[in-house]
Order: sequence, then C-alpha cells, then structure tokens
Amino acid sequence: MNDQPASNLPEYSVSEIAGALKRTVETAFGQVRVRGELSQFRRQSSGHWYGSLKDERALIDLAMWKGTAAGLSFRPEDGLEVVITGKLTTYPGRSKYQLIVERMEPAGVGALLAQIEARRLKLQAEGLFDPARKQILPSLPRVIGVVTSPTGAVIRDILHRISDRFPAHVLVWPVAVQGEASAAQVAAAIAGFNAIPVGGPVPRPDLIIVARGGGSIEDLAAFNEEIVVRAAAASRVPLISAVGHETDTTLIDYASDWRAPTPTAAAERAVPVRAELAANLTMLAGRMDAGLLRALALRQERTLALARRLPQPRNLIGLAAQRVDDLAERLPKALDARAGGFALRLERAGGRLRPALLTTRVERDGQRLAAQTARLAPALARPLASDAQKLARTGAGLRPFLLITRLARADARLNEAARLLASLGPDQVLARGYAIVRGPDGHVVASAAAAAAQQNLTIRFADGETPVFTKLPSAQGSLF
Repeated sequence: MNDQPASNLPEYSVSEIAGALKRTVETAFGQVRVRGELSQFRRQSSGHWYGSLKDERALIDLAMWKGTAAGLSFRPEDGLEVVITGKLTTYPGRSKYQLIVERMEPAGVGALLAQIEARRLKLQAEGLFDPARKQILPSLPRVIGVVTSPTGAVIRDILHRISDRFPAHVLVWPVAVQGEASAAQVAAAIAGFNAIPVGGPVPRPDLIIVARGGGSIEDLAAFNEEIVVRAAAASRVPLISAVGHETDTTLIDYASDWRAPTPTAAAERAVPVRAELAANLTMLAGRMDAGLLRALALRQERTLALARRLPQPRNLIGLAAQRVDDLAERLPKALDARAGGFALRLERAGGRLRPALLTTRVERDGQRLAAQTARLAPALARPLASDAQKLARTGAGLRPFLLITRLARADARLNEAARLLASLGPDQVLARGYAIVRGPDGHVVASAAAAAAQQNLTIRFADGETPVFTKLPSAQGSLF
C-alpha cells in the first residue's frame, strides 16, 4: 500500500466554503442597482416573489420578500424591463447567487405603457370592452356603492356632491387604492357589492362608483390590473369609473359602463339635481295639461263634425213608420187574396167528387146494417128478458140493504156537517166575544151607517140577546 504524500492545503467543509463565498459576495458588492428584463417572475403562496432578471447574455436569480412586494405600485410581469435596487448574495442550499430585491420600478414610462397596451389589446380581443356589454345607468338610484379609500378627499367630495344634488343612501367599501394589495381589494369590493342579495338586511346598490384621486401611472397601476378589469366587466350592477384626473386613463375605464373624468363628476352623473327635477316635473305637468285640453278640444270638434253628418232620428223613424203603414195596408188584401185562393181550390176539389157513387155506397151500407140488425134482434131479446127477471129478483133482495146503507151514509154526513157547524158556526164566534146585530126586520146589520138608520136594534151575544134603542125621544137626542 502506497502512502499518498501529505498536502499542506487546508481542508474545509461544504458549509464553510458556502459561507465564505456568501460573505465575499456581500462584502464585495453590497447594495447594487441592476437593469434588466423580468423572466419567470412568480408569486408563491407565502407572499414572496421569485424569478430572474436577464439581458442578452446573462441571467441573475431574484428574490423579493412579501413586505417589499406589498409596497409595489405596479404588478411585475414577465417581459417587463425594470430597474432593481437590492443586495447581491448567495443561496448555499443550491450553490447559486441571487439578488434580494429591495426596490423595483419600471425602467421607463414607455415600458409600463407598453405592458398596459398589451394587456388592453388582450382584454379587448376577449370582448370585455364591447359597447354592447355596457349597462344603462339608473336615473335615480336609491343606494350607491362607492369603492375607494375611506380616508382622503375623494370620499368627502363624493358624499358632499351627492348630498347637495339629491341625497341618497351611500355604502362605502374601503379599499387600498395603491400598492400590491390594491387590485385584489378593488376586485373583491366590486364582486362583494354584486353579491349582496336583493331585499337583505344590507341594501343592494343600484350603482357602483370606483374612485381614486390623481397620480402617476405607477400610482394608478392597480386599476390597470387584469383582475380589476375583469371584475368591472362582470359586474351586474352598473358601474362608473372615476380614477385619476381627466387626462388619466386606466383599463377599468374601458370596462366600466360610464367613465367620469373626476370623482366629483361621477357623483354628478350618479344623481340628478332635485331642483331641476322638480322644475322639469312642473313643466311636464303643464305640457301634459295643455296637451289634454288640446286633445279634448280636437275630439269635441271631430264629434260635432260627425254629428252634423248623421241623419236626423225623426227621418229614420219616419221611413220605418211609412214602411209599417204600407205593409199594414197591403196585409188585408193579401189575406183576402189568400183566402179566395183556398176557397177556389176547395170548390174545385168538391167538384171533382162523384156524388152518385157516394150515394150508392151509403145506401148499400144502410141496407147491410139493417139486415144485420134484423138478424141480431131475436138473439138479443131472449137474454134481455132473462136478465130482467134476474135483476128484479136481485133488486127485491137488495132494497132493504141499500136503504140502510144510504141512511148510514146520510147520518155520517149529517154528523160531519154538525161538527163543522159547531166549529165554524156563529155560536163559536160569539163565544170569543163577538156579537150579531139585527134590525127590527131580523136582518143582520153589517155597518155603522146601517145601524144609525134603524129605530131599534137587537144584539145577540153568546149567552142571549138584548134590545138597543138607537133613537130616543127628540129631547134626548140619539145614541149615534
């Protein structure tokens, strides 16, 4: 076994070499500012970002921690040229060096505008900016949802303007209007307003305003994000975008239903002026009244013109009456003519009868009837005599029985009549307190006038009669 010659080189562990390299790189370079193009730049679930920065000949790995990413005013995308300020270090776990991003900004406005334009063309090709998708804004919304920062001049200007023009119920959804989290919060606010149920405890907005004050293109970057544009295009509630000043244009302006140059202009477009509405209503009411009066006058004129063209009622009735008279005059003649026709037809029919034949037939039938009667007479005489004798014998036996039966029936009828008389006769009536008044001749007096004409009267009660003198001697007067 050959022994290897001893080396005087020091021996290091892997960790020692990696740590030495790390210290050397960080000491030699420290903080650097690098310009390049982003490549494979992605966000992890932890909130950190990783990717690469490259140019035509080299590539450097990038790492941007969550806190730094939250302060970005734009969204990093592959192909965007940026300027990064950070520290160069190594990653011992994979034996490579990387740049820890402390600040990232677009390399120029042109690069950021190119990125926005590319995104605009992409979304436009999908139809998100199609004018046919835009909704009509409500003329008088009862509830208005505002997506903006809860602090600052924007929300104060909107509330003040709405209160001055036409007070309405305003719901404010507070969001960050700048920074990495802004886009997600704005998109969530738009979707949240749309998700409010109709008739729920929180009123559903009739209109949404997305508002932010002016700023640089980097400050307005959140409203150019794809997530915000898609949320605005998908909103079922009409949406007004009021981002920046009049000269500022963001992609949400293309997707919204109406673009306001300023937040104040958005409030003015959202609600009308109450005084102007009242004036317009008064004017329209006057015009409506005048129109109704003109229409009524025109209808009256037309009615009178049509009435003058109509025939007089008496003329119409006169023609009908004349026709009735004509028919009444012609009717008797027609009846006479019809009766004469029937008489003529009857006479002709009677003439066609053959009287001789009828006479012969009647005589022949009479002779036949006489012969049959002669044959039947002897046969009928014998039974009739025998039956008469039988009837006489039977009658002699039945006579006493028939008399008794008839007497019994008569007695029953008499008893029934007596009972009926007892119930309906005058005695029963007198027993109930009534009386019968008779005159001297015995006839019943039925009225006071007839009683006054009598000299004396007899009143019959149930228990007897009593006389009454209606006329006393002349010195005493009369009872009636």
